[in-house]
Amino acid sequence: MKQKEKKEQELKDMDTILRYWSEYPFMGYRRISVLLSSQGERLTEKRVRTLMEKMELKAIYPKPCLSKNREEHEKYPYLLKNKDIRYPNLVWASDITYIKMKGGSHAYLTVVMDWYSRKILTWNLSNTLDKASCVDVLKEALNKYGIPAIFNTDQGSQYTSNDFLSILKENHVQISMNGKGRALDNINVERFFRSIKYEKIFLNEYQSMEELRNHIRDYMIFYNSIRPHQSLFYQTPDEMVQSFINEKENKNAA
Repeated sequence: MKQKEKKEQELKDMDTILRYWSEYPFMGYRRISVLLSSQGERLTEKRVRTLMEKMELKAIYPKPCLSKNREEHEKYPYLLKNKDIRYPNLVWASDITYIKMKGGSHAYLTVVMDWYSRKILTWNLSNTLDKASCVDVLKEALNKYGIPAIFNTDQGSQYTSNDFLSILKENHVQISMNGKGRALDNINVERFFRSIKYEKIFLNEYQSMEELRNHIRDYMIFYNSIRPHQSLFYQTPDEMVQSFINEKENKNAA
């Protein structure tokens, strides 16, 4: 098989794996390979493992959070279980992921997402893993979009710091936190991180933070305004928000 054909087949196989993993993100390569086999996909376990490692796809339950726990922090319950989220700004969520840079260094991407529409409200890219990025994206989101009823995070030290929690408390926001080791409690943000890595970051090799930041900025516009989401009935996040606004205006006018 020619090099071009091998590359095309690899991309096709990666797309197949990602499609199934997106539906069953709690599965590792062994269970994904069994599932693919049952659906008639001719991918060996070794092939699935190799390509999942290349895409940095792993079962996301259970796993430790990226940020370090503070054992002494005040405990907050997870408030989203069986929660009916029917409109924007009811629930926001935040998380951090790392991005490998050329030369072995890392960058850290922090986002705030509206849970109803999946819209990325604010984001920050930093070369350090500290609470400042989390505080910055929270403040920016509150300034731009108002105040949510609930804010969900993991139990990492960035999110349990007094600097971060005091802002939520001052604005009378209910604090929700993932159960320990339960990344699926924040599944929508986890899926976003997989999407941006597969659809943008893995396709390029970044020479600088500024180059990476520009590519992420472009992707955020694409993700919020152009990319249709299957979970949103093939609407974009911006369309979901506008549909809600239109429906509310129509009810008020009736």
